[in-house]
Amino acid sequence: MSSKTKIVVLHMKEIIYTAVFAVLAIVLILLLIFMFLPGDKSEPLEESRYTPGVYTSTVTLNNTALEVEVTVDETHINSIRFSNINETVTAMYPLIQPAIEEIAEQVYQKQSLDDIEYSAENPYTSQIIIGAIDDALKKAVTTK
Repeated sequence: MSSKTKIVVLHMKEIIYTAVFAVLAIVLILLLIFMFLPGDKSEPLEESRYTPGVYTSTVTLNNTALEVEVTVDETHINSIRFSNINETVTAMYPLIQPAIEEIAEQVYQKQSLDDIEYSAENPYTSQIIIGAIDDALKKAVTTK
């Protein structure tokens, strides 16, 4: 009798290595497919919130009118300043210029008037300035 039976000896270590490499190959192929598949990967464009320009709002301090000037582009607040401040106003209200600079810096970072912090030294002045900035931004908001 001539039998052609073959005996195959498999080492368990080789089977485990083969299975691990097969799983890694499948994961790599899937990763490459998902990475390079064409799809809608474009980031949403920032919606234009403002009409670009310079907008002003008036603040009255002791019969002196100060104009708060806010410069915006389509999506950002670029500049906040007093447009007609003079020496007498800065002498009478020495904290007004540092207050607007502090508020303007926070607005530049947040691009919003929400959660603006102001110092305890001049809360009322800061509230008046924030109100004036808000009025100017309301003029700048685009309506669709």
